[in-house]
Amino acid sequence: MIGFGCMASLLGMVLLWLTTFPEARPPPCVQSSYNCKSATTLQLLLLYTAFCFLAIGAGGIRSSSLAFGADQLGTSNSLKHARIRESFFSWYYGIVAASVFLGMTFVVYIQDNVGWMVGFGVPVVLMILSSLSFFVASPSYVKSKPRASWITGLAQVVVGSIRNRRIKLSSQATDKVDYHTKGSMLLVPSEKLRFLNKACIIRNPQEDLTPDGKASNPWSLCTVDQVEDLKALIKVIPIWSAGMLKSVNVSQSSFLILQASTMNRHITSKFEVPAASFPSIVVLVITTWVVLYDRIIIPLVSKVKGKIVCLNLKQRMGIGILLSTISMAALAIAESFRRETAIKEGFPEDPHAQLHISAMWLLPYFVLSGLAEAFNAIGQNEFFYTELPKSMSSVASTLQGLGLSAASLVSSFIVSAVRDFTKGEAQESWVSSNINKGHYDYYYWLLTILSFVNFIYYLVCSLSYGPCREEKWFNR
Repeated sequence: MIGFGCMASLLGMVLLWLTTFPEARPPPCVQSSYNCKSATTLQLLLLYTAFCFLAIGAGGIRSSSLAFGADQLGTSNSLKHARIRESFFSWYYGIVAASVFLGMTFVVYIQDNVGWMVGFGVPVVLMILSSLSFFVASPSYVKSKPRASWITGLAQVVVGSIRNRRIKLSSQATDKVDYHTKGSMLLVPSEKLRFLNKACIIRNPQEDLTPDGKASNPWSLCTVDQVEDLKALIKVIPIWSAGMLKSVNVSQSSFLILQASTMNRHITSKFEVPAASFPSIVVLVITTWVVLYDRIIIPLVSKVKGKIVCLNLKQRMGIGILLSTISMAALAIAESFRRETAIKEGFPEDPHAQLHISAMWLLPYFVLSGLAEAFNAIGQNEFFYTELPKSMSSVASTLQGLGLSAASLVSSFIVSAVRDFTKGEAQESWVSSNINKGHYDYYYWLLTILSFVNFIYYLVCSLSYGPCREEKWFNR
């Protein structure tokens, strides 16, 4: 899947690079001119095909690379292995963040100052090098054998439990036998979500099993492992939803750029930080924290304690959600001062006026938001990979990204709701296009309250989840 993704991404990047040639795009157009030529059908087809291959390639790589990399570390259930896996997940996320930072700064600088042909050529060269390195090293990788589709297996559990719904379950020992595969470590299902246990009960061995001991109808009789796989997925959904709600705060970048554009962004008298570059501070904080945490803080604390010390997964995710809540409070305070300054300086009607207030007021938010991502996002990836079955490792590595996508939709809904409820006939909404007349500080305080409620929700979910596998290793 990763190899397929590499080739699709490379093809997409090459096609996108080809769009920089004069023959593959419409001629330059002056905005004041009325005779601008539109792109031809073939030119648009080339562009859309490039986007299509890039999307397919990203799906192949992102869904599998994290889980595949973790496979190389082995499967030992020990404190030392847990520390190695934590380090891997941290560095993986940190390197991805550093790559995004370089893309937002170095590559964009080349595109703006050297030209699009060279600017799009750089990612092509990088993709060629990364694809070659992957295929050259391929013989040395640990490769797990593919299994049957996990989606089919989970669907069979749902269908089987519905078909067997008339079976009565008892907490006492009965003569009912649970169906499990040969060599399985799970002989009986757990007591949680007991309704699903009906899918793995053998009612009549002569009818339910073939002569070689397999289920005659997989849609009526499932293995204990299949039942427990579905339970594991259902079990992590509440914690996943808490992380998804935390990601709503990350989706406010467009408002932040709008704020930063009105503030004093000069570092020196001659150098001014572009407003669009401020979100890259989050990426820089993530990368810096990964290095400090993994190479300085944890080794130093472990040396002082005389044993391996690190925060468990649920603690790290909880700290991330709490830091995200604090970051929104810091942003609300900064916006309150920015708006007051705009009104005092006489610019309530001009949302683009340059104010005498430093953009460094936004720095606490970006730093706290970066730390929140470093704790929560990395912790989420490792948590899902650890808690979900091995057959669902690719799903585990994409759940955090899926939550971020869902958070964008939730964020849009919140903005629309706030706009509708706070706008009156003679009153601007809190999220007005004129940020000096609106009340973005109130909006950020609303997000702070929602984030704190989400933190309480996470604590409840964490306690009800019980100990995860990593905590069991720590307690040995």
